[in-house]
Amino acid sequence: MRFRAIVASPTGRVFLALVLGLIIGVAVAASSDPSALAMATSIEPVGVLWVNAIRMTVIPLVVSLLISSVADRSTVAVGRLGRQSLLTFLGLLIITCLYSAIAVTWSMHWLSIDPATSAALRASVAAKASETTAAIRSTPGLREWLIGLVPPNPIQAATSGALLQLIIFTLLFAVALSRMKAEAAEPVLTFFRALADAMLTLVRWVIALAPIGVFALIVPTTARLGAAAAGAFGYYMAATLVLTTGMILLLYPVVRIVAGIPMRQFARALLPGQVVAFGTQSSLAALPALIDGADRVLRLPPAISGFVLPLAASTFKIASPVSKVTGALFLARLYGVDIGGTQILTLLVASILLSVSTPGVPHSWLVILAPMLASVGVPPEGVGLLMAVDVVPDMIFTTLNATGYLAAAAIVGGRQSPQSGDAPGLETKGSGFHGSHR
Repeated sequence: MRFRAIVASPTGRVFLALVLGLIIGVAVAASSDPSALAMATSIEPVGVLWVNAIRMTVIPLVVSLLISSVADRSTVAVGRLGRQSLLTFLGLLIITCLYSAIAVTWSMHWLSIDPATSAALRASVAAKASETTAAIRSTPGLREWLIGLVPPNPIQAATSGALLQLIIFTLLFAVALSRMKAEAAEPVLTFFRALADAMLTLVRWVIALAPIGVFALIVPTTARLGAAAAGAFGYYMAATLVLTTGMILLLYPVVRIVAGIPMRQFARALLPGQVVAFGTQSSLAALPALIDGADRVLRLPPAISGFVLPLAASTFKIASPVSKVTGALFLARLYGVDIGGTQILTLLVASILLSVSTPGVPHSWLVILAPMLASVGVPPEGVGLLMAVDVVPDMIFTTLNATGYLAAAAIVGGRQSPQSGDAPGLETKGSGFHGSHR
């Protein structure tokens, strides 16, 4: 009965594909049989095709979600409370970026991968080797990086995979669209909402094929690495758990210092939502528990629980920098690619901008990570390897996101008097945020 439940679960099927792939791959590596290795590597194109299918959806998905989220008047923040919320989101993301740049970079230096193993992995993605080499050689300095943030040709940025430049153009376009008259902007918004829905459906189809894609990637990789593969991925999961837990714990004193809320009280309000987020791997499912904690335990004004928390759940993913930098640096170590300060800065800035457009599908952060890897010279095929072991990381990343929602709400509302009603400048009439979050 328990096995049937595992097979019925999408996550369970991916896990079974991982375990089966590891067993077969280790057995092939132990046999030292060239013909067995050739058979194991023959299925690798299936995994590459699956990763390409993920990458195919990213540009239209990110563009449509960003425009829908930023330009839609039903979710654009209004008044003073809205501005405070967005500034708080940005401030917390900057703290997370600093933490990621220091802690994650330091932790990955302890991961030791044999150079021969890295060379074998790079050979396994030989079709992309020239692109990776070119990306590394063309990495700009800080001055060139800053100049290149505004793309002279956004269409070229999209076709060349310059995701950060495309995001900046899309954000500017969305802000301009939000300043237009509603009747003129609505047809454009309707188009991008429909495009986002269509792309999300396509992404779900691709994710449904994850067990096949993961199996086709993990078998050849493990056949080349042998038992070292299990150790490397075990290190990644342990490092993710420790690093993300550290970021969660860091938010407690931040709330105490900035909002003046005792850490014990904040922890009591937060715990039910954290349990739901960890168990369901859905920060949105934790929203009712977080709203209850904000109202009952923290006694924040109704406008905070009714506006700031749903807004945070819509646009604020504090785990984005930690997850993307950890995944990218782990794969860089695995493939033997040196990532410098400019590449890490690119990952951090992109993770902030993309935090408002992460799709609500399983493994969504990995869907967004694929083109980011390519932009810093790491083979994007590694996304499939991370997806195979994403169960534990996704649970803790989701818990961090839920913690960030309530931390942001506590910071925004902690200085306001309890039960003070709507904050100045917030127009709640027809806002649709109470109980209507999607």
